[in-house]
This record gives sequence, C-alpha cells and structure tokens, in this order.
Amino acid sequence: MKILFASSEVYPLIKTGGLADACSGLTVALRNLQHEVQVVLPAYADALAMVDAVEVLATLEIEGCVQRRQVRILRGQLSELAGSVLLVAIDDLFDRPGNPYQNSAGEDWWDNGERFGLFSRVVAEMAMDRAGLNWQPEVVHCHDWQTGLVAAWLQLEPVRPRTLFTIHNMAYAGLFPYRLFESLGLPEELWHFEQLEFYNNLSMLKAGIVCADQVTTVSPSYAEEICLPAHGFGLHETLQQRWQQGQLHGIINGMDTSVWNPAIDPLIPYHYSAQRGRVAQKKRNKQVLLEQLAGGHGDLNAPLCGFVGRLVEQKGIDLITAILPSLIASSNACFAIVGTGQTAFEQQLRFLAEHFPQRVFVHIGYSEALAHLIEAAADLFLMPSRFEPCGLNQMYSLAYGTPPVVHATGGLKDTVVDADDVALAEGRATGFSFESPEPSHLCQAVERALALLNRPRLWQKLQKHGMTRNFSWEPSARRYLELYLSGESR
Repeated sequence: MKILFASSEVYPLIKTGGLADACSGLTVALRNLQHEVQVVLPAYADALAMVDAVEVLATLEIEGCVQRRQVRILRGQLSELAGSVLLVAIDDLFDRPGNPYQNSAGEDWWDNGERFGLFSRVVAEMAMDRAGLNWQPEVVHCHDWQTGLVAAWLQLEPVRPRTLFTIHNMAYAGLFPYRLFESLGLPEELWHFEQLEFYNNLSMLKAGIVCADQVTTVSPSYAEEICLPAHGFGLHETLQQRWQQGQLHGIINGMDTSVWNPAIDPLIPYHYSAQRGRVAQKKRNKQVLLEQLAGGHGDLNAPLCGFVGRLVEQKGIDLITAILPSLIASSNACFAIVGTGQTAFEQQLRFLAEHFPQRVFVHIGYSEALAHLIEAAADLFLMPSRFEPCGLNQMYSLAYGTPPVVHATGGLKDTVVDADDVALAEGRATGFSFESPEPSHLCQAVERALALLNRPRLWQKLQKHGMTRNFSWEPSARRYLELYLSGESR
C-alpha cells in the first residue's frame, strides 16, 4: 500500500514524548512489511540537522492566515526509519529554537494554530497529489491534534484517499479561536457543534475525530475510557458515536525492539537477556548508575526504584513525592528519578534529594542514555500515571527485567499483569498494579513489590515472564493495515 504518515514528531528527528516513539516504530514496522510509507513532518531546525542528503522535491504556494505562503517540500534520508522522510518548510514557522510547541521559556508558541493548521493544509495537498510530488497515497494516517485538520480538508474532496486519525492523548485538544478557523479558509459549514466547533473554539483534535474515516487510540482500555466523561475531555459523546459506528478502535502501541533490548542496547554498559545474565549484569548496571547519579554513595544492595518521565500530575509524580519519606523510613529502598516538567515538582525532588542524599537521586532534564540505564539498573519501575493512553516505559521495563508498578488504567492495564497470588501461581504475573491513584494505594503496591523482591526465586520468574512478552510493532502494524483496507472513504 501507499501510505502517507503525518505527525508533528518522529523519533529520532524530534521527540517530546511517546508520540515520537510510536510514529517511528510503526513506520519501520510497515516498511518492513513491504509497504510504501512516506513520513511527513514539519522542517524543524533540529530535524533538518539529523537527516542526510537533503534535497528539495517540490515547491508550492498555499493561502492561509491572511497571506500567501511559500512552501518547500524537502526529502532527507534517515537509516533509523529504514528510508526517507519528507519535511515541510514554511518560511519562518518551524525553523526556531525550543521544542516543536514551546519556546525555551516553556511557553506555547503564539502562532501554533497557524503553524499546524498550515502544515495540515500542505499534507492534504500532498494527499491529493497537488504538491508536485507525482505521488498519491491510498491512505493518510494522521496523529494527534497537530494533524487533525488534514482529515477536515480531505473530507471536502469528492474523490480522495482514505483517512485514519490516531489519538495519542485526549488531554491536548488543539484549541484555537474562531478567527483562526476563518483565516485558514475553512468553509463555514464546518463551524458547527457536530463538526469542528467546540465550545466556541476550533478543536483540531475534534476535527480528526469527526472527519477521519477511522479513528484509533493507542490501547483497547483507553478506547473505552475516552468514551466516558472522566477521560473524554468533553468529547466523550462524539467518541461514543464513532464507537457505535464501529469506527473507533484501540490498538496497543508496540516498542522498537532494535532500540530497547538489553541484549544489544548500546546505551547500557552490561548486556543481558531473559536467558542469561540478568541478575549479575543488572547489578553491575546499577553500580554504574549509582556512580553517575549518586557519586557512588548509594547502597548497591538496596532495592532501587526508578522513574523516567514528565514531572506533571498526569504521570503521578506527586504520588511518588508523597510516599518517598514514608518508604525511606520503612524500607532500605533507594529512588532514581529522571525527568523535567512543572517547576514545583522539580523543586520538591531537589528538596528530597538534598535531605536524603544516599536514598534519592535526581536528574532534572531529559537524558536518553539515563533513561536506558535506569531501565537496565533498577529493580522496580514506578509508573503511577493518573491516565495513560498507552505508555511505553512499562513495556521497556518488562523487556529489561524491571517489573513496573502501575496504576491500572489505559495501556498500563492492558500490558501489566498484577502479581497477585493467582497470577503468580499461574506464571502470568509481570508487575504490580493498583486501582486508585492515591498515595496510599501506590505505597501498598511498592511494599508488595519490595516484599516479593526478598523472595529471589519468585522474583526471577516474574522478571523472566515479563522479559519474554512480545511487544514488537508487527502485530499492531498488521492491525492498522486491516483498518487501512476496511471500507471506502466516508
């Protein structure tokens, strides 16, 4: 099949979270299944710096936001994606410092609506073979609010490719005022509560949900959750309608086993597998991590609990900071935390690290190398997210023999089997889960895990079962292909 794959971020070109990993993993899996996938994203400066052999494929002009814009479509090669990528360069909209959505001060770019609105318009032109590429896809697969308007533009075409829109996180709706809707040149009939209008704003997320032929999200449990008021962010009735029409699906993300594999991972010093070396080599990795984060002051024989992620309430970091003092008092566990986010949480973690310098080790900022090392060194991985559409770190943890402690929600519920007595006896258990995102529930789950860690034979069985789970992208890629082929355009 010919597939146009549009996203605002793709690893390793640009990454702020799991969206980038998911898009790169699915792209490679589809290409490995011999499908023709054209990946397109904005031409950020950081992305351009990473691709090889950049060439200008086409130029075009688009109207929007009260001016006519010159657009260049570039192509570069990237071995990690098993092929080329297309980058949309629009004047000064994407060639900026900072991440794709915010400046260096952590503030949203003031013109994000224009940036991603026009990017979506260009993707739609590419889909209709009006961008000078002499290539037209059979399916356009778009991701999150930044590409939601692609489906809206294509809906207006009498004959067009099929469209599929994937929701990675309902919390980000891409909300902008009516004047943006108007200045982008969208037809007035789309300004309606059953179309793009959402409480007197344009919702780019809603555009993708309403206008695409098929809608997916990144785990079966999350697909059910977003149809309820608690997780639907005001769009639950729209999602219920797509569900009832058989057009909303939950497909669990895979993980890139060429990147996240303790047997070959170049970012960890000591390799191991489910069959060989995981006990001894994980301990040697722990020693390296303690030297890096704790100056060698941590207790190598103490249980180590790791966390890697955004320091925001969604990820449950406040639950972790709430229980650390009591766990430090009641156990010999140590904690290694890597992440960046809200200033208040960063300050709390620094405070804890200063007061418990031999028990709490903190790195504020993102480090891919430390992320891999924590998975390879920790005994437990903490992931108490209040909601988690899919989650990847719990899969990485399972692959690295680091049983995760998770809140039973979304993709965490779908991928981690709690180590209760029955699951342990049947050999199905892979980690520890708790039902309510409260500090006491997380604390009890960690205490259960620490108790089992003191039973080495059972613990090693738990590790091995998690390490042998198959979370590769191929099964998910085949499910997407079924949806690409299902039915005609609406």
